[in-house]
Amino acid sequence: MRNLVAVLAALTGLALASGPALAAPVQKAAPAAAPVATKSLAPASAHNWNQTIVRTPRDSYLLGNPDGQIKLVEYVSYTCPHCAHFTQESDAQLRLGMIGPGKGSIEVRNFVRDPVDLTVALLTHCVPTKAFWPTHVMFLTRQPDWIGLEATATNAQRQRWTTGPLASRTRAIASDFKFYDMIATRGIDRPAADRCLADEALATRLAAATKEAEEKDYVQGTPSFVLNGLPLAGTASWAALKPQIEARMN
Repeated sequence: MRNLVAVLAALTGLALASGPALAAPVQKAAPAAAPVATKSLAPASAHNWNQTIVRTPRDSYLLGNPDGQIKLVEYVSYTCPHCAHFTQESDAQLRLGMIGPGKGSIEVRNFVRDPVDLTVALLTHCVPTKAFWPTHVMFLTRQPDWIGLEATATNAQRQRWTTGPLASRTRAIASDFKFYDMIATRGIDRPAADRCLADEALATRLAAATKEAEEKDYVQGTPSFVLNGLPLAGTASWAALKPQIEARMN
């Protein structure tokens, strides 16, 4: 993995540059009382936790029951092949076994490694909150379709990705990697995408959050995980993480 300090410095510079109750008894001739909603009577499993997602104050996204017994944080980089592989293996199992029944939540935090990663991160933040998860999964599961350009790009393409204001860099990347076409399937047209790709404040915050993750949660690579507040080591795969989660579920 490339020198993270240098990457963070470059990214920061890039950002700066540029939820029926019974009705009450009534007289026979009286109309029935309206049903009263009673959320507290519904078991956690009755809630559609797979559709419950919030954006947090730290620009991360949390899917599931925040009061569940399992609180999983994933640090992800969109250009990380291991992250793509983890998502392909784990997404359905996590949503069925942990998220759906309300046993816990998973919070996705960006750990930005390079300009292409940053570009995808800005686009995933561009969609409405309720659309984040399918967009996030789309970019990772389709990573094999687009990642190859990183190795085959021309010098001219690389120049466009790394020089000039933030907006020109990210737009060049979005164009070359066909990200505009991908995000359009989520209802984001090109003008809207361009506005998101020019979000210097968000780019700066994501770079700062990456540095904070390295210092506070000891993140050195991706994917990395924090489970119930404890940073985990040696769990960069679903095969390694799954037993850790199951051991903490009733």
